[in-house]
Amino acid sequence: MAHLRSRRRLALAVPVVLSLTATLGFLPSAASAATSAASADTAARAADGPGLAYVVNTRTDHRTIESVRQEIIRNGGSVVASYDRIGVIVVHSANPDFGARMRAVRGVRSAGATRTAPLTAAGTTDEGAVRVLSKAEAARAARAATAGQEPLEADQWDLRAIGADRAAAIDPGSRSVTVGVIDTGVDDTHPDIAPNFSASQSASCVSGKADTTYGAWRPADADHYHGTHVAGEIAAARNGIGVAGVAPGVKVASITVAQPDSTSLFYPESVVCAFVFAADHGIDITNNSYYVDPWLYNCMDDPDQRAIVDAVNRAQLYAQRKGTLNVASAGNSNDDLDADAITDTSSPDDSTAGTRTVDPHECFDVPTQLPGVVTVSAVGAKGAKAYYSSYGRGVVDVAGPGGDRFQIPDTPSKNGRILSTLPNGQYGWLQGTSMASPHVAAVAALLKSAHPHATPERLQELLKAQADNPGCPAEPYDGDGDGVVDATCAGGKRVNGFYGFGVVNALRAVE
Repeated sequence: MAHLRSRRRLALAVPVVLSLTATLGFLPSAASAATSAASADTAARAADGPGLAYVVNTRTDHRTIESVRQEIIRNGGSVVASYDRIGVIVVHSANPDFGARMRAVRGVRSAGATRTAPLTAAGTTDEGAVRVLSKAEAARAARAATAGQEPLEADQWDLRAIGADRAAAIDPGSRSVTVGVIDTGVDDTHPDIAPNFSASQSASCVSGKADTTYGAWRPADADHYHGTHVAGEIAAARNGIGVAGVAPGVKVASITVAQPDSTSLFYPESVVCAFVFAADHGIDITNNSYYVDPWLYNCMDDPDQRAIVDAVNRAQLYAQRKGTLNVASAGNSNDDLDADAITDTSSPDDSTAGTRTVDPHECFDVPTQLPGVVTVSAVGAKGAKAYYSSYGRGVVDVAGPGGDRFQIPDTPSKNGRILSTLPNGQYGWLQGTSMASPHVAAVAALLKSAHPHATPERLQELLKAQADNPGCPAEPYDGDGDGVVDATCAGGKRVNGFYGFGVVNALRAVE
């Protein structure tokens, strides 16, 4: 369960954002008039192909949407969910010609398959397997805890690194602020999460349609631990039980998007559903520690990948317009996301991956590379870029603690990863930009608590303003200590490719 992300930033990379916006803004509406009726050939072929999911992106007027729905049925599709306000329709079809036929329908801006394998069961950005906290380690941490600390807080170097321990004494955050964890599900029965969990703002979007049945937001099993770990990093309560979150006074919600099988894939239709649900249920900030499967980068010259970018972008822009700030991780490939070319060996990850060279200015990591999304790189306990973290000048906005096994902290466990909550009342360590992003989302929640009327754009400005930037390293960067230069930092003290505007600072956010 280890996947990645990347991205270009609005203020820092106007040419790229304009390029993306322009690309999306001029998607071809149709090459021909709407199909008048389903032909005998369509009917015969409708069940010949694999059952795939699609997104069909249209104009948002009622007449167009209704006409497109009829064409979906005529071409062998069934509507799973229709998000009329953003013009995105989620469809299942076994017609191998479905995507091409729908792209020829009047009013359709883009249409394509969201997966390359038949319907069965997007990837998270943690690096390596989880390591569960042992009883001996818990005992050592508890013995080292000082007055006012949670029992396991001595092992939470990340809180001290951004002043979150001191910030909690000033302002732990407002219960009127909610961070939505779009992820593998959250175990809201965990004693550190239960006090701050918002069931009314939680759902499962796995099918592409929101399911608000009680408990639908929970992980499928203990192996789907990622979302619970993220939720604890954000808002684990200071209740004298285990760990503490960066913003222990805010609420946290779960919007499950991961497939319930062992793949835990995050498909586009699930993510579209999640952004719309978050926007419509008053969620102030979303955390997105994943990339949308099956493509690590979605290239605009491919009609299926183009449709994925279009659909998810419509949904996340809708959330922004409704007042939601979207925060996402930069990825764990140690790629320079401002490079001329990147080698992608993981796509598509739901069938047989190949090797391709992509231009990250034309092939987009979704949702992290979309306009207005806050992109987060990771640092370790020594404050340096984590060895795995992707980076890029004009791509990364800010950085946060994500853990790094090569940067050893002065803690009871000497573990450089991030300690947080796991399902079934457990605790464990993970590292990755998946862990950095929730630290930033939590600081954004503290800022939202202090500035309740701040727009997503204003919150992003505040995040950058309070960040501490260490500047590019003076020596060549060798993250894993093997004597080989692993990355090159471009930029200066104010803003650079490793840290963007800097590492977020919870204490400054509340002062």
